[in-house]
Amino acid sequence: MKISDMKNLGAINEEKLNSVGIKSAEELQSIGTEKAYLLVKDLVDDEACLHFLYALEGAIQDIPKKDLTDQQRTELRKLYQRAK
Repeated sequence: MKISDMKNLGAINEEKLNSVGIKSAEELQSIGTEKAYLLVKDLVDDEACLHFLYALEGAIQDIPKKDLTDQQRTELRKLYQRAK
């Protein structure tokens, strides 16, 4: 499956992920949210935002990012703060 076919992720995010070697939805799921986010932030977009992180997690879970739990959002915010 193409990354842009996943929930929350469109063509621009697919390009970012492709540029760090993540070429499919299956690869993204295998790599996981944290590693994918850090790769993009370190190599492609040093201003990758918190909403991109939420979008990745939602895509991997196959849910809209607005449906992430408060606990999931808290953990993702912690990752975002560490990565700044």
